[in-house]
Amino acid sequence: MSFTTTIARPLQLLTRALQWSSVVIVMGLTSFFIHHGPRGQHTTYQEIISTISVVFFLPAFISPFLPSSLSRFVLAIDVVFSYLWLTAFIFSAQDYSGSRCYYANPAGIGCKRKRANEAFIFVAFIFTIFGMLLEVAALWAYRRENSPNHSTETKVNSGTRPPMDAPAAPAGTV
Repeated sequence: MSFTTTIARPLQLLTRALQWSSVVIVMGLTSFFIHHGPRGQHTTYQEIISTISVVFFLPAFISPFLPSSLSRFVLAIDVVFSYLWLTAFIFSAQDYSGSRCYYANPAGIGCKRKRANEAFIFVAFIFTIFGMLLEVAALWAYRRENSPNHSTETKVNSGTRPPMDAPAAPAGTV
């Protein structure tokens, strides 16, 4: 059994839904941090990336149904945002993973929310990677299924000529 677009579409939609929902959660938690405390550079970066991602990840919901026109665009978005989310995760790990979590910006907010934000940033990053890999696999499957050489039917000998592996006819019978 090979990877087909029939298998790829539900996997892509599930991955994109998890990716987008984690981005929305990060946006909400980071907005809460900005509302309740001073704005650090890392918090501002996380807010900007999550807000931009909410908009830029929307075409990924349509790409399973229009792979020939949207896959390259969605793939480029995934490549760029995978690095941006990795950077956001590194910033959050620096701020919230150590013993100074309570005093990191915004100071005074409990570490549970900060670590939840860190976890959802990682989820956004990992599902961006999964989405990128699935996008490549789905594009490959789409091109394989729609290539001119691909045929799901077996060719039947129409009788116009003998098959190429048939023995040669005797010299006088042709």
